[in-house]
Amino acid sequence: MTASALVTIAETWYVGQLGLLSLAGMALVFPMVMLQQMLSAGSMGGGISSAISRALGANDTAKANALVLHATLIALGIGLFFTVIFLLFSRPIFTAMGGQGEALEHCLDYAHMAFLGATSIWLTNSFTSVLRGTGNMRTPSKVLLSLCIGQVALSGILGLGWGPVPSFGMAGVAAGTVAAYSASAVYLFFYLRSPRSQLKLSFHSPLSPALFIDILKVGGMSSLSSLQTVATIAVVTRLMSSFGPEALAAYGIGTRLEFLLVPITFAFGVACLPMVGMALGANLVQRAKQVAWSGALVSSTLVACIGLLVCFWPGIWTEIFTSNPLVLSYTALYFQWIGPCYGFFALGLCLYFASQGAGKLLGPVLAGTFRLCVVAAGGIWLTQNQGSAAEMFTLIAAGMVGYGLLTALSVYKVSWAR
Repeated sequence: MTASALVTIAETWYVGQLGLLSLAGMALVFPMVMLQQMLSAGSMGGGISSAISRALGANDTAKANALVLHATLIALGIGLFFTVIFLLFSRPIFTAMGGQGEALEHCLDYAHMAFLGATSIWLTNSFTSVLRGTGNMRTPSKVLLSLCIGQVALSGILGLGWGPVPSFGMAGVAAGTVAAYSASAVYLFFYLRSPRSQLKLSFHSPLSPALFIDILKVGGMSSLSSLQTVATIAVVTRLMSSFGPEALAAYGIGTRLEFLLVPITFAFGVACLPMVGMALGANLVQRAKQVAWSGALVSSTLVACIGLLVCFWPGIWTEIFTSNPLVLSYTALYFQWIGPCYGFFALGLCLYFASQGAGKLLGPVLAGTFRLCVVAAGGIWLTQNQGSAAEMFTLIAAGMVGYGLLTALSVYKVSWAR
C-alpha cells in the first residue's frame, strides 16, 4: 500500500509537468478515478473478502470456492458498466463538476483512456480481494508492488515521452495505468486457476443467487460509503472551481494527499477485515472487536502524524508538484485546517473496513452521510454568502472529525453477534 501511495505522488508529478491546466483537469477527473478504485478494492472487494472469510471461518470450503466465480462475474459486469458510462457521458459529467475550457479537455483526455480499461482494474482488485479473504496477504502485495512499479514507469514514459516515444500527455499517463492493471489481471487469473491458490476459480461452479447476495449485501452497502466519500470531494471540487484554476489545482493537490492516506489506512483495514470475518464465522465476537479497535488505533496514529507534518510544513508536499505562489498559498491554507483532522478520517475508515468483515455497515454509512451533509449544506450556504476558502476548509475538517467519531461510536454500540 505504500507503493500505491507513491504512485499517487508520481502521477501527480507527471501531470504537474504538463502544466497548470493539466493539474486542474486532473482535479476534475480524480474523484471519479478514485470512486472506481474505492468501489472495486474497498467496497465490492470488501464484500468479496467478507463473504469468503466468513465461509472459511465456518469451515465451508465449498462455499468459499464457489464465491470466487461469483466475484469474477460481478467484477466483469461492473467494469463494463463503468466503461460504457464514461465513454458516452464523460463530458456532461465533468462539465457538471465545474469543468470548462482547456482544463475540461485535459480531463477528458485522461478519462477516456482510464475508463477504457475499467474491467482490468475491477478484475485485479476483485482477485486480490479473494486472496485476502483467505488470509493470503503476500501474493496481493507482490502483485500490487509489481503493478505500481510498472504503472510509474509506463505512465511517465507515455505521458511525458522518453527517447523515441513521444509525449501523449494526459492520455499517456492514463494508458500506463491501464496497461499495468491489465497485466496484473491476467497474472492473477492464472494464479487462481493454479494449484498454488488455496481457492480456485472454476467455471464449472454452479451459480447461486444466494452467493451473489452474500457478496452484494456487504459490497452494495459499502458502495454507498464510497459514493458518499467521492460525492463529498465532487461537491467541494465544484465549489472550489468558482475560485479559479489556481484554487482548483491547489485543492487537487490537497485531496491527492488525502487519497494517498487511504491506501495506508486500507492496508490496516484489509488486514482487519478477514480476521474479523473469520472470527465471527467461528462465533468469536470479542476477538473480532479487539481486532477492529487495534487496527483503528494503529492506523489513526500513523495518519495523524502525517497530517500534523503537512500542517506545519505544507511545502514538503506541495512543492513537489508546483512552484506557482498562488497555488502554494491555497494548498498551505488547506493543510492548516485539514491536516490535524486526518487521524479522525483514518479512525473512521479503518473501523469501516472492520465493519465490512462483520457485515454491520449501517453506522459507518450514516457517519459518511453526516460528513456529506455538513460539507454540501455548509458549502452551498458559503457560496451564496460570499464565503472564503478558509471557511470551506473548516467545513471539510468538521466533516472529517464527525465521520471518525460517529463511526467509532457505532462500532462501540452495535453488537456483532450473529
